[in-house]
Amino acid sequence: MITKEETSEIVKEFGAKFGKSENDSGSAAVQVALLTRRIKNLMPHFEKNIHDYHSNRGLLKLIGQRKSLLKYVQRKDKDKYQGLIKSLGLRK
Repeated sequence: MITKEETSEIVKEFGAKFGKSENDSGSAAVQVALLTRRIKNLMPHFEKNIHDYHSNRGLLKLIGQRKSLLKYVQRKDKDKYQGLIKSLGLRK
């Protein structure tokens, strides 16, 4: 689970880089960063609980949501997309 402090840090960092302002929490790039942090926080749970299929479905929904937002960012601004991928450490 992401705390409020972590969320505000991510919004400030990625809002300043890729959004319109530091408080821009609604831009697609900031949403991708928040989803990436949530996904990374869930991974240790799945290493311990291999057969947790119900939570795995939720994880796959988060990954799909991030994928669609990344496609949107790529369509709108390819330079922003490349910077976002590098700063988050995602493949592509």
